[in-house]
Amino acid sequence: PSVTNSEEQTEGQRSTLECSTPYFCPGGDIVLRWEGYDPQVSEVSSHIQLDTSGVGHQVTLTSSFTWKDHSKKLLCVVSDGSKRASTEVVLRVRHSPKDTQVSLSPSSGNIGVGDTVTLSCEVGSSHPPVSGYHWYKDGVAVGTERVLALRGVRREDHGRYHCEAQNTLGTGVSPPVTLRVFSAEVSASPAAEVLEGTATTLSCDVPGREGHPEELTYTWYKNSAWLKEGPAHTLLFPAVAAGDAGYYSCQVTNSQGSDTAQAISLSVTYPPRIPTLTLFQETQGGRLVIVRCTVDSHPPATLAIDRDGTVLATSGAQVALGQRLGVTASHNSLRLEIRDAGPQDSGKYGCTASNVHGSASATKVLVTRAAGLLIQPSAEVTEGTAVTLTCVGTGDTGEEPLYTWYRNGRRLQESSFPTLEFPSVRGDDAGAFQCQVRSRNGSDTSEAVPLRVLYAPRQPVLSSFLQSQGGRLGIIQCSVESDPESNLTLRRGDDAIACTQGCPQATSPRVHVTRSYNSLKVEIRDVVVEDEGIYVCQAGNSQGSASATVDFKA
Repeated sequence: PSVTNSEEQTEGQRSTLECSTPYFCPGGDIVLRWEGYDPQVSEVSSHIQLDTSGVGHQVTLTSSFTWKDHSKKLLCVVSDGSKRASTEVVLRVRHSPKDTQVSLSPSSGNIGVGDTVTLSCEVGSSHPPVSGYHWYKDGVAVGTERVLALRGVRREDHGRYHCEAQNTLGTGVSPPVTLRVFSAEVSASPAAEVLEGTATTLSCDVPGREGHPEELTYTWYKNSAWLKEGPAHTLLFPAVAAGDAGYYSCQVTNSQGSDTAQAISLSVTYPPRIPTLTLFQETQGGRLVIVRCTVDSHPPATLAIDRDGTVLATSGAQVALGQRLGVTASHNSLRLEIRDAGPQDSGKYGCTASNVHGSASATKVLVTRAAGLLIQPSAEVTEGTAVTLTCVGTGDTGEEPLYTWYRNGRRLQESSFPTLEFPSVRGDDAGAFQCQVRSRNGSDTSEAVPLRVLYAPRQPVLSSFLQSQGGRLGIIQCSVESDPESNLTLRRGDDAIACTQGCPQATSPRVHVTRSYNSLKVEIRDVVVEDEGIYVCQAGNSQGSASATVDFKA
């Protein structure tokens, strides 16, 4: 049979196909028919020609084809019993792109920030072929290629994507696909810096958290230490405290894995607490007063030190407000030095700390001594050094004051001279010195100032004793005077029997050693003849050494 039809059909329009033979056999069993069409949307008619102008048999198929019929095969068949012959027709149905879908790769597992993702626009059928593609994210155009490649995915890439495929007949639109970027991020509300007492919420979010297909687990950390874990994505502070400040992070976990958010800093501001005010009067000389004020606050406070209401120093200006005053300021700390201090510097000292959230203050009373004691060249000298002690005071300049000297609380001397001199100081001269200044206006006594004299060991005192009752017990004891402390070593010949520091324990179980300041005691139990001999006690410190001997007889 022969077939007549148009080269292409258009979806939705009715088309006609003719199947014919140039013969017809009346009364015969020859059948001409169409096969493969949908009878519900098709009509078939038959026409027979038997006249002088010609003979023929024609079967006409009129049908409406869809895009699913594209490339479908229809057969025009002529049969005679079991014999048959056929002609094939391949349908070419013109249609817009159909069965448009988005293919996401990777299709499983979490997609994290920095990963590479490809979205492909797949078209089930299109005739003529697709001529163009358009990509949309959340309704906004983002690309015109068949494949949308996202290299180095960002949190902002999370969203609903769909593609459109076009040809000359129309456009195929895919269902939307959600690209889930699994990336944790911590945020603070109302802000990352809040005033103490403010209700504050930290939230841990992944894009699309509310529409996530599975339950998520949140693990919270503060300053890298585990805090809590559970399904709650928020951390609530009904009234945030200063101790809540720190670095917070969270880890979000699902069945595919987890992601940890970068830590954010929660800063809590608060007014100054009560300042710590310390007053120090230097005993060596007694002429320097140090006033120090420290405070806890955030943001840092401006500090001011006053005496009886008169401001002496502020942290805002490091310029001293007087020739005798020195000011040093640092973070939440202010230090005031008063040189050549005297009775005029006595009074109530106050420190006030202020920031944008409030202020606080503290006070202390300072009573400066009129008399002070100065040791030259130093309060710690070696034996033989010339030492001068000077009593400095504010006696009445109209008359000569009297100076009385004390050592360890005992009166040494009294004179009109403000100095006590040791041309060649000895160890016995060391002690705590005080001076008293007396004038017509009254008297004042300085603080006790220690004078330390460093000297080499004197001749050690070495003694031995043998006790016979209850077993023979020998005792050898060595003591010495020195400053600093001496290291004592007891020797017999080349053997070190015992020492106060830096030597091994006694090897003999019969020997017991007792050590104390500048003293060494050795007990020898069950004394035998071999224990007899000359024992030497050696004493040494940084200033020198000395030794003594004893003949121990059993």
